[in-house]
Amino acid sequence: MAKIAVTTDSNSGITQAEGKRLGVKVIPTPFFINGELFMEDITLTREEFYKRLDEDADISTSQPSPGDLEDAWSELLKDHDAVIHIPISRGLSTACETAAILANDEPFAGRVFVVDNQRVSVTQRQSVFDALEMARKGMSAEEIVNVLMAEKLEASIYITVDTLKYLKKGGRVTAAGAALGAVLNIKPVLQIQGEKLDAYAKVRGMKAARLKMLDAMEKDITERFAGRRVHLMGAYTCTEEEAAAWKEQMLERFPGYEIDMCPLSLSVTCHIGKGSVAIACSRVIE
Repeated sequence: MAKIAVTTDSNSGITQAEGKRLGVKVIPTPFFINGELFMEDITLTREEFYKRLDEDADISTSQPSPGDLEDAWSELLKDHDAVIHIPISRGLSTACETAAILANDEPFAGRVFVVDNQRVSVTQRQSVFDALEMARKGMSAEEIVNVLMAEKLEASIYITVDTLKYLKKGGRVTAAGAALGAVLNIKPVLQIQGEKLDAYAKVRGMKAARLKMLDAMEKDITERFAGRRVHLMGAYTCTEEEAAAWKEQMLERFPGYEIDMCPLSLSVTCHIGKGSVAIACSRVIE
C-alpha cells in the first residue's frame, strides 16, 4: 500500500499544533503588517493579529512561498510515495495555481498532486480530513484526488459580518454603502458556493443575520443535499463566549449533528474583521 502524505495551507484553519497531531504539514500564510512580514501561527498569533487589527494597521496577505512548498514536499517524499496538497480555492488566491505549477515540475511531477477543489476555511479543513481517511483506507493518491474533485462543489458556507469596514477596504462595499449600513445596522450575509465569496442577503441586525444563515443552511440540507449526510461546521472571528452561543443556536436548529467549531483563519479574518460567525457544510464522502 502506498504511503501518502497530506499537506495544506493555514487558510484551512488547521493550526501548526493540530497539523502535527494529525500528521499534516501546514504551510503558513504570509502577512504584511505595516510592511513587516509575519507567518500565520508561527511568528503571528491570533491575539497579536487581532490587536493589530484593532489598531487599524495596514494588513495584507500573500501566497505561501514556493520555497516553503518545495522544502515541505521534498522532506515528505523522503519517506512517502506521494503527497496530496489541498490549498485554498483558486478563485480566492493565486496560491493554488502556483502550487500546481510547482507540482508539475521535477522532482515532484507524478508524486505531488494539487487538489483545486474550490474550498476554504472549514470546508478546506474537511477536505484534509477526508483525504486522510481515504489514505488510511488504502486508496491511491490518484483515487483520492478524483474523489475530492468530484465532490468539490458539494459544500456550502454562509458568513455574516459585524462591520462593513473591511468589506469597504476590500472594495466589496462602497464608502457610502458602508456608512449607510452602519446607520441602519445592516448586516450582510455572504456565501461561498464554489470559487468565490458572493453576497447572499442583507438584513437588519446580527440576530436576523444568524437566522437567515440557519434558514439558508436548512434549505441546503433538506433540498440540495436531500437524502445525503453532511458534515456540519461552524466558524467565527468573535469571542469564545459568542462562538459557544452560536454553536448552541446551530444545535437547536440541527439536533443530532456533531458540529466542528473552529476560529476562521487569519487570512479570512483580514477581509471580514472581528465579530463574524459562519455556518458551513460539506457532503459526507460515502
